[in-house]
Amino acid sequence: MVILNWNGRRWLEQFLPSVLQHSAGAQVVVADNGSQDDSLPFLRQHYPQVRTIQLPENYGFCEGYNQALSQVEATYYVLLNSDVEVTANWLSPMVNLLEKNPQIAACQPKIKSFHQRTHFEHAGAAGGFLDAYGYPFCRGRLFDTLEEDRGQYDDVRPVFWATGACLFIKSSAYWQAGGLEKRFFAHMEEIDLCWRLQNLGYQIFYQGLSTVYHVGGGTLPKANPRKTFLNFRNGAALLYKNLAKEELNKILYTRLVLDGVAAAQYLLKGQLKEVQAIYKAHRSFFADRKFWKEKRKETSIHKPTAQLTGWSQQSVVWQYFMKGKKEFRALNVPDSATLPA
Repeated sequence: MVILNWNGRRWLEQFLPSVLQHSAGAQVVVADNGSQDDSLPFLRQHYPQVRTIQLPENYGFCEGYNQALSQVEATYYVLLNSDVEVTANWLSPMVNLLEKNPQIAACQPKIKSFHQRTHFEHAGAAGGFLDAYGYPFCRGRLFDTLEEDRGQYDDVRPVFWATGACLFIKSSAYWQAGGLEKRFFAHMEEIDLCWRLQNLGYQIFYQGLSTVYHVGGGTLPKANPRKTFLNFRNGAALLYKNLAKEELNKILYTRLVLDGVAAAQYLLKGQLKEVQAIYKAHRSFFADRKFWKEKRKETSIHKPTAQLTGWSQQSVVWQYFMKGKKEFRALNVPDSATLPA
């Protein structure tokens, strides 16, 4: 497993012990993304048994992992955030799922909140989905509403995307799909990768028998114009890269209009930096349209959304904000949960 670190000595000090304690038999690697703190001296002094990969600069989440994983020989990769606490026996259910099912390329465990341990965490919760206009949502998390874990998602089922906070993936599938999209830098990159994997015929799964606890916001806080820019820019690029031709314009341009509505909401709240970030995100997307067109060509197969597991044909934005549906089960998303033999 590879932990990508950037100025995260405090997270390594807090969470690396749990990883080493509960990951017997797995190689633990820390890839340092050009940190300027004392992360590497700390590791050398206290954890000399942990392999380190020193990258010369901060490549971001996406290219940082691409660079690091290219130096790791393994059948399965685990991309693990530095601010994640793992639990006893967390590895076995995940590896067994990948080993027994050749169709499954990637999977995630149950992601719960480190600070509110009875509830799910924003980044992945109990498996990711996309709504009719490409907005991400999760079982256990709709927008900012986090469900309490009452055992309602103690299952094993296919999803659209698995979180990059704790992503198990077959190394062969990772490179077949082209790895993480470098231009994304960070945010929504795992959704893009999982979408490409689905277009290649693979499945993405959630394994509810394994649990980890995630702090979240360890690199960029929740309210941050840079994060807003990346989410909106990458959201547009995600759709442009992966949608089937016959659905591309309708879904993409509806999404861009809805982004404008989000900008208006920020404006009403006086959050001008967020409005500016959305404007810059759209400007960046259209300025790089030629680049994204070339990236789209790299994936020769673009399945219609009706053929994708975990794509909901309803608007979760409408269901959540207008109808007040705050939990995943209230959406009545069709359950395609059939575990391959």
